[in-house]
Amino acid sequence: MNSFISVLKVKKNSGDLVPFDSNKLRLALLRSGAKKQELDEIEDEVFGEVYEGISTKRIYQIAYKILKKRSQNAAGRYRLKKAIFDLGPSGYPFEKFIGRLFEHQGYKVTVGEIVQGKCVTHEVDVIAENEHEIIMVECKFHRQQGRKSDVKVALYIKSRFDDIYNRIQKEGQYKGKKFRGYIATNTRFTNDAINYGKCAGLSLISWGTAGSAKEHNLQEWVEDTNFHLITALSSATKKVKQIMLENNIVLCRDVINNEKELLKIGVPNNLINKIIKEAKTIIE
Repeated sequence: MNSFISVLKVKKNSGDLVPFDSNKLRLALLRSGAKKQELDEIEDEVFGEVYEGISTKRIYQIAYKILKKRSQNAAGRYRLKKAIFDLGPSGYPFEKFIGRLFEHQGYKVTVGEIVQGKCVTHEVDVIAENEHEIIMVECKFHRQQGRKSDVKVALYIKSRFDDIYNRIQKEGQYKGKKFRGYIATNTRFTNDAINYGKCAGLSLISWGTAGSAKEHNLQEWVEDTNFHLITALSSATKKVKQIMLENNIVLCRDVINNEKELLKIGVPNNLINKIIKEAKTIIE
């Protein structure tokens, strides 16, 4: 590492200037599928374009551009975090995405269901059920990377789940099954929210939470299941991605061997083969 990089200050999403940590960039590149022997070369190219006060977002944009030239597979995986943000703005595709992750674990899943509590009714974003337990998930989708879900969010959601649980206990519904409440976000939680969740028995799913179980670390969970989003596809325009999301096509694996459906929903014929080819490349 040259002397300039060792003292480089970069701007985080919060606006704070902090020393640049090249290890995070290398780890992100490795996780995306970049080869170890490529890292130094990619870093050198990235460092050739950085400057004092550059945003971390801009650094990763530069890295993605370089990675895309070398490998479409690695570039698609590298864009995982941005791909989740691109699911917006309603947040509903994020709910379906979280539902698919629980389905992969063998749960029967419903999304956006109205559930009666002891006092009032509640719309539950995701309900996942198997023979042993029932899980209810509230999804908090943020369009800005620097935003965190705070303890007020956790307190509010816990009170809703408690109202539902009190009715379930009173009526004896789901007898013999364990009840668990979750909050899933595409960013992170504040420390108070994390501490409250641990104390109150509320499970939290967030982006890249160090040291957490894979089930609670959204980044590792997606990488483990290979559930890469169609919003990571560079071959699809923003309009085409929106068409696919509106027709419940959320994952790259949803487009493979699905040429007729893509044509039926209005994806341009000249893009379909490119989209399918890139989707295969990303998840293989």
